Amino acid sequence: MSNKAPAAISDQYELWIDGEERSAGTDDRFTVVDPATEDTVADVGMASGDDVDRAVSVARDAFESWRSRPPKERVQVLTAIAAAIREQSEYLATVETMENGKPISSSRSQVERAARHFEYYAGIADKIQGESIPLSDGYVDYTIREPLGVTAHIVPWNVPIYLFARSVAPALAAGNAAVVKPAEQTPIGALELARVATEAGLPDGLLNVVPGFGAEAGAALTGHPHVNGITFTGSGPTGTAVAQSAVENVTETHLELGGKSPNVVFPDAEWEAALDGTITAIMTNAGQVCSAGSRLLVHEDIHDEFLDDLVDRAAALELGPGIDDYDMGPLVSADHLEKVQNYIDIGREEVGDPVIGGGRLDRDGYFVEPTIFDGVSHDTRIAQEEIFGPVLTVSTFADEDEAVELADATDYGLVAGIYTSDVGRAHRFARDVDAGQVYINEYYAGGNETPFGGYKQSGIGRENGVQAIDNYTQIKNVCANIDLR
Repeated sequence: MSNKAPAAISDQYELWIDGEERSAGTDDRFTVVDPATEDTVADVGMASGDDVDRAVSVARDAFESWRSRPPKERVQVLTAIAAAIREQSEYLATVETMENGKPISSSRSQVERAARHFEYYAGIADKIQGESIPLSDGYVDYTIREPLGVTAHIVPWNVPIYLFARSVAPALAAGNAAVVKPAEQTPIGALELARVATEAGLPDGLLNVVPGFGAEAGAALTGHPHVNGITFTGSGPTGTAVAQSAVENVTETHLELGGKSPNVVFPDAEWEAALDGTITAIMTNAGQVCSAGSRLLVHEDIHDEFLDDLVDRAAALELGPGIDDYDMGPLVSADHLEKVQNYIDIGREEVGDPVIGGGRLDRDGYFVEPTIFDGVSHDTRIAQEEIFGPVLTVSTFADEDEAVELADATDYGLVAGIYTSDVGRAHRFARDVDAGQVYINEYYAGGNETPFGGYKQSGIGRENGVQAIDNYTQIKNVCANIDLR
């Protein structure tokens, strides 16, 4: 396959507002770069505050009609969107790989997850129900779940197509209208998904995309007085700023802010599964995953043998352009490459040279070698701070209590993994660890149906599963006195 962008990908994109491409209100534009080649993929219009205001206004108008349509119609539209995504899956996967750099097989998987997400919430759209509350014979009391209104979605660059679907699908299913601000590194997938959804029958104005930068488009969206709910996925500092902005308008906010997740391996683990799972946990998408298992905690009795085998696994990974489906692609941008390289330098100062990797490939693109640091103390920066790259820290533990203690020894609490054949131990760990999701004997277990979100500094709220509907609805209580005669 060629490393060049396919001809089907346009070299120029605008905003998507009210069911069509619309030029930004200014002449400002930015470029999307293929991280595997450093070539320009496309030129994109940059949304201003006025453009965001226009998108929110259009969404408000569209919401009033959408919320009153029978839920079965929302079912039909979301089902059609899922089918349309599948029909264009290869094209959408190519877009994701060209923007983000991940292997094309991974992009295909994420596009299918996006389709499944619309399909899943289509199945829920006509089952969003209230409850009857018993009071006394003289009253009838019940609740109604109603949509919020206009929801804002700040989508990150690491899994852009799936994470777009993860919040937009339940928002639409619940009867809301959406305005999406994709990451400036990966806006094309969001714009193409909006086109696909519109062509599949989504009414105009319900899904709007305002590409641009956080300081202008993002801030204008999250601080907009007519936005009724915000979903943000990204870094902790930016998430805090989003929450502070939202508080001024008393806007409901859901934050997914990343992690420093532990992956714990006991001596009775299934050896090959634990090795494969550890590599998957940190090297998937070049480590650019919020729930990456970036801290390996391995029992002291098996440390040496496990590390030797793990290094062999890492050394066998082949790096190259995602479009050619190598094991691992590049980092997303030059800026992110610099950040990851800085952390590797910090690791050398704190721990010493990595046991493998630590360098940049001598070629075009933003490629960093799979990197493993051993003997890492839990109080080092590389063990505490989210690197968001293919950088693994390794530490040892002596028993279950220490494993939990070390697993919890960060400000994050997004995910934790454990490998053991002792069912009781696995469930004791799941009970005691501070994490929003626990993987037992398989990292990245679960799916669209399983709620996802974090404890502590990893965020507020849950995505996926039926629980996500709570993010996009509000409860109205109705209490009727029926004894008036």
